[in-house]
Amino acid sequence: MSIDWLLIHSPALIIAVPLFAAFAMPLIKKLGNKTRNGVALATVLLIEILVIMLAKDVFASGARSYVFGAEPGLTLPSGYIVPIRILFHVDGMSAFMAIISATIALVAVIYSLKFMEKETALDRYYLLLLLMMVGMFGMEFTADLFNMFVFLEVLSIASCGLVAYRIHLADAPEGALKFMVISSIGALMVLLATGFLYGQYDALNIAQLAKELQFNFIDKIALVLLLGAFAMKCGSFPMHQWVPDTYSVAPAPISILLVVSTQVSLYALFRVVFTLYGISSNVVVVGWYLIVLGLSTLFIGVTMAIPQKDIKRLISYLGVSQIGYMLIAVGVGFSLFANPVEFEIYGFRAIEGGIFQLINDSMYMGLLFLVSGALYYRIGTRNLDSMGGLARPMKVTSICFLIGSLAIAGIPPFNGFASKFMIYETVYRFNPIISIVAMLVSVLTLAAMVRAFSAAFMGPSLPEFKEVREVPKSMILGMVILASMVVFFGLFPSLIVDNLVEPAVRALISRPSYIISLLGG
Repeated sequence: MSIDWLLIHSPALIIAVPLFAAFAMPLIKKLGNKTRNGVALATVLLIEILVIMLAKDVFASGARSYVFGAEPGLTLPSGYIVPIRILFHVDGMSAFMAIISATIALVAVIYSLKFMEKETALDRYYLLLLLMMVGMFGMEFTADLFNMFVFLEVLSIASCGLVAYRIHLADAPEGALKFMVISSIGALMVLLATGFLYGQYDALNIAQLAKELQFNFIDKIALVLLLGAFAMKCGSFPMHQWVPDTYSVAPAPISILLVVSTQVSLYALFRVVFTLYGISSNVVVVGWYLIVLGLSTLFIGVTMAIPQKDIKRLISYLGVSQIGYMLIAVGVGFSLFANPVEFEIYGFRAIEGGIFQLINDSMYMGLLFLVSGALYYRIGTRNLDSMGGLARPMKVTSICFLIGSLAIAGIPPFNGFASKFMIYETVYRFNPIISIVAMLVSVLTLAAMVRAFSAAFMGPSLPEFKEVREVPKSMILGMVILASMVVFFGLFPSLIVDNLVEPAVRALISRPSYIISLLGG
């Protein structure tokens, strides 16, 4: 098996390997817990390697398509070359998202080795975790609107099972039920929109739909349904209430995967806006829709976070707020899409800031959730009022929480500052008031995190915490990996922007290139 063969088939392998491993878990568990854990870790490590190989190739050579069970195209009498059967198309944006998904999944499994060892039925836990990966990669790679719905359902069902995994906790079934309701409504909206577009154009392929789209009344209804569904699934206002109820009850390594799953929905929203509809839609209206949605999400998220006493709910509400930055930045860029001059001056830079924020958010939000999991692992509570003085026995954990807190608040030299500064400066040129509101939210975020850090780690140690010690090494490793990335991305932002973010944004906004690469000239 050569490297070239792996590279050619990597889009399929990235889906097939975790899918096969997931359904093999009930058999693998009979070989023992260490074998089961080793297979899960080896699977996500292999996927990480394949994703890096694929991303490197895509960034260097352009998009890569993969057709399951058929030739890459079929020439019709009209001269069109259309893809048939199941088609994957990996461009710069897809590869960028795959890097996020694979990296966070790897960290989640490393952290789970010790964090979850006292739980039962861990073969089902890893089965569902691997299915989450399948759903995320499928949504990122598919070039078919119906298959996007299918992979969205795979992701939602696996996520729901993991949210309810610790069923002995009273709030876990409640969080899973809310997540299930939201996911069902969102999936139904996506399916309905897909049916409307298929009924008009007799096509499901995104490129073919984008080429034939007329932006008539039915197309506008489909756009509203798709925007509403993916905005709901990414946790934006006004359907954000499920986020804290879901994130806070899931095991910590699953919480960080849920963060990425919401970002995958955000990716789907951006793919619909830029690739499916693009300039054929009313860019100003859609752009301002994203901006208003982002502003509302920013403000509601941070104001709801400040009074929280449950550390995971506090982080969850701040996670809602962070989605607002991405929506605002991409909304500003899209609203300038029809104006080439202004778009080139600062619209493109705004989208870069939003996409850079996307990867940064996955890192520092993941880090904060892992720290909250470490606290729960050692002291058995999420209540900040029941904590205190934990910096002494849990030095590494406290440093990681401090790094994550400063990053989410946009304090230099951490990664949150790098992406948020790009957003501030470009959005200010578009509308100074929006930029000022975004900066005010960062100040409030800092206030919330200072209070949380002070309550959990500062002050004298409580008597009941005298025997508390640092968490196991695998959990420390998971936190340190993300903390290191937070620092590295903040110290060398231009390296990340030039090599990862810019190719992703170029691919996202290049609607004609997407169509041509799939359908031909």
